[in-house]
Amino acid sequence: MSTHKTLTQFIIEQQRKLPEASSDLTLLINDIAAACKRISHTVSRGSMTGMLGSAGTENVQGETQKQLDIITNDMMVEALQWTGHLSGMVSEEVDDFIPIPGQYPKGKYLVLFDPLDGSSNIDINLTVGTIFSILAGPEGSDPSEDDFLQKGIDQVCAGFVLYGPSTMMILTTGQGVNGFTLDQDVGEFILTYPNMTIPEDTTEFSINMSNKRFWEPAVQQYIDECMQGTEGPRDKNFNMRWVASMVAEVYRILTRGGVFLYPLDSRDNGKQGKLRLMYEASPMGFIIEQAGGSCSTGYQRILDIQPTDIHQRVPVILGSKNEVHRVVAHHQK
Repeated sequence: MSTHKTLTQFIIEQQRKLPEASSDLTLLINDIAAACKRISHTVSRGSMTGMLGSAGTENVQGETQKQLDIITNDMMVEALQWTGHLSGMVSEEVDDFIPIPGQYPKGKYLVLFDPLDGSSNIDINLTVGTIFSILAGPEGSDPSEDDFLQKGIDQVCAGFVLYGPSTMMILTTGQGVNGFTLDQDVGEFILTYPNMTIPEDTTEFSINMSNKRFWEPAVQQYIDECMQGTEGPRDKNFNMRWVASMVAEVYRILTRGGVFLYPLDSRDNGKQGKLRLMYEASPMGFIIEQAGGSCSTGYQRILDIQPTDIHQRVPVILGSKNEVHRVVAHHQK
């Protein structure tokens, strides 16, 4: 049920409850929302824009970039660099951190983002999104890379925007998780899913089964137990889902429970996972925990990891608490 409360109203109300909160954070979140509205419009136009398909380049992880990866990255940078709320940015699509140009004032926050998560789906009109994380930074001065290397538990804010049948923003500032739907008629995000929570138990898992032969034995055992259904040790049937878009997978978990796994893979050649810690795993882990779920690499809570690189990769297991704990127990064995 809609409360007709806008994103701006909601954030200001939260800010008033926290004496240490800054109006700069409210304005920064609004800046991110504005950029995502523009991205939503661009993505929704699809092939009419002539922007689909590969850009013929690779990002820092060696992944082929879509044209929209580059375009949406530029949209985020252009929307945030001049506002005076940031001292620096990190993007999945750029090798080094992005400084604020000298002609603009510098603020006290850092933002890290994946401008178009799930972009492999864009050419076939499936759900994609934007993920972002906000950290405290060196106020009024240029940051170093070390300033970005903060544990996930220290995030000031995390969120993602889903570009699906409707455009939605999921947001946490450490006071629970709330969902907002973009009202296209008025151009505002409206609070539609207050206080989102994840059930502790589930009968649904999300994983790319085609990679099973490359997983660690602990993950193989967990999935085998789920696949055996009522005839196996779990004594219940499970459903499997896989969209190949983290934003879609996490949103489904927030609305009805489940567990998402992107585990270690023997083909990774020392990369220690597929998903990026700073702007995928950490913000999503923060959101999941704020909604009552759990997140882990299988060996360690994701939010406790001390980053060593802005593009660091990690394995990810997150979702309904009891299922995540079961996967972790398999790893401990």
